[in-house]
Amino acid sequence: MNTQFISEEYIKSSLSRTSKLINEISSSSLFIKSIIEASNLLTNSIIQSQFIFLAGNGGSAAHSQHFAAELVSRFNFDRNPLPAVALTTDSSVLTAISNDYGFEKVFERQIDGLSKEGDVFIGFSTSGKSPNILKAFLKAKKKNLKTIAISGINGIESFDSDVQISIPSDNTPLIQEMHGITSHLLCDLIEKSIFDSKLKN
Repeated sequence: MNTQFISEEYIKSSLSRTSKLINEISSSSLFIKSIIEASNLLTNSIIQSQFIFLAGNGGSAAHSQHFAAELVSRFNFDRNPLPAVALTTDSSVLTAISNDYGFEKVFERQIDGLSKEGDVFIGFSTSGKSPNILKAFLKAKKKNLKTIAISGINGIESFDSDVQISIPSDNTPLIQEMHGITSHLLCDLIEKSIFDSKLKN
């Protein structure tokens, strides 16, 4: 067992990198603007009875599922469920599409079959290059869905989404940490915007 990196200094250094990136996005007018645009787009779409579809790979799949869970269940307080579906959860659908058409089409085909014009697709990709996410965005555009891309510093390759939320880093773990914060922030804003009249504070 190699314990040379298990030290107080290393842990503090790791947390410092996270803290530094949080401070960077907190002071970024571009990031703040993109959060406002995304929360307004999502809130208005939900009010208009549109569905939110989410997808990603690996850790980004987990973020998709987490985001959907907070909307359908609850975030800060009890309220009516909101319409969100993570396209990463049905193993039969995922394996059938992957086996019959290839993994690159695993989200594209679900969007084609499940969504309608005016719905929203949120795609997570730390690299911005995930082929199945790119194909999903293109299908969403073709079906006139609204799109939100949540990525790293380079954005989503070869696609111009309605809203682009970019984390100013090329470090995958740090990007994913910020994606978790981004998801919670959006859930908070959506929930408060839709149900604010029922809140007492």
